[in-house]
Amino acid sequence: MSATAGQIIKCKAAVSWEAGKPLVIEEIEVAPPQAGEVRLKILFTSLCHTDVYFWEAKGQTPVFPRILGHEAGGIVESVGEGVTHLKPGDHALPVFTGECGECPHCKSEESNMCDLLRINTDRGVMINDGKSRFSKNGQPIYHFVGTSTFSEYTVVHAGCVAKIDPAAPLDKVCVLSCGICTGFGATVNVAKPKPGSSVAVFGLGAVGLAAAEGARVSGASRIIGVDLVSSRFELAKKFGVNEFVNPKDHDKPVQEVIAEMTNGGVDRAVECTGSIQAMISAFECVHDGWGVAVLVGVPNKDDAFKTHPMNFLNERTLKGTFYGNYKPRSDLPSVVDKYMKGELEVDKFITHSVPFSEINKAFDYMLKGESIRCIIRMED
Repeated sequence: MSATAGQIIKCKAAVSWEAGKPLVIEEIEVAPPQAGEVRLKILFTSLCHTDVYFWEAKGQTPVFPRILGHEAGGIVESVGEGVTHLKPGDHALPVFTGECGECPHCKSEESNMCDLLRINTDRGVMINDGKSRFSKNGQPIYHFVGTSTFSEYTVVHAGCVAKIDPAAPLDKVCVLSCGICTGFGATVNVAKPKPGSSVAVFGLGAVGLAAAEGARVSGASRIIGVDLVSSRFELAKKFGVNEFVNPKDHDKPVQEVIAEMTNGGVDRAVECTGSIQAMISAFECVHDGWGVAVLVGVPNKDDAFKTHPMNFLNERTLKGTFYGNYKPRSDLPSVVDKYMKGELEVDKFITHSVPFSEINKAFDYMLKGESIRCIIRMED
């Protein structure tokens, strides 16, 4: 066991005290892990747009003070009672969703949506006892999606921690714990394009670029990027995108434009924006008979998907996916192995890096649209 096992650890964390205000580096106390939990020393974390979304708290239940962050890599410091698949010193990735191993979803080969550990954005406490493991001067500080990686130490449910190859560079593979796997998996695990096929990707942010990377790795010959911001097209070429469509450049629905470009429609489409119109366009732009569209983006809660039933009867398929259909504990280690073997390029997603003391710069880069992923170095 580590020297600090069972003890409260004092460390630095970037605390979000209120919506939209800069994070403040504070000294906090992190309680030891309880049964079924793990305490991690975070070495690298990165900023995802989801962090910004909940920091702004414009469309969600505001939960503050809170420690955000959910893409990270670290080392197991200690484990709680009953944890057997992890031990102090293991290299690991915390994940915003989990795998209890016991529920019907975990026992199914077709699902990764664990009943116990499925993402819950409103819950700011641990499942075990309904309490936070973070505090400052006795005041609880809330967790975020069970991970809270903007802290030098964090406590996570053991089912949300994937043990990985200790040789893998944590400053690179940390980005696999959310957005990259979400997009990449949507293509390779759900859309499953065949070599030589055509794929349209709607939205060229980090998740969309990962979806394009999945199409490239799968051997798709035509990868069509669809985005309202034409300046994103040049960067997308690095991820295999070789044709571009900006819907604003056309006076007809973009699904019609794509159908004309591809002699009836693409073989696969992956939607990564959350825009309900993009979702409809992605479905309606796939070829009848065999076309498959996969929805990744999260819509507004009041949105409704509308399309003519004949689009289904003409043998188009619509699917949805969560975290690229990866089971965190079972599948994430093999994704890391793909990176180590050179089968998956991760480095090109990382555009910026800042020390922990300058974490607010990472928010600035993302808000200005300058970064895909910004790595935050905890020890600098």
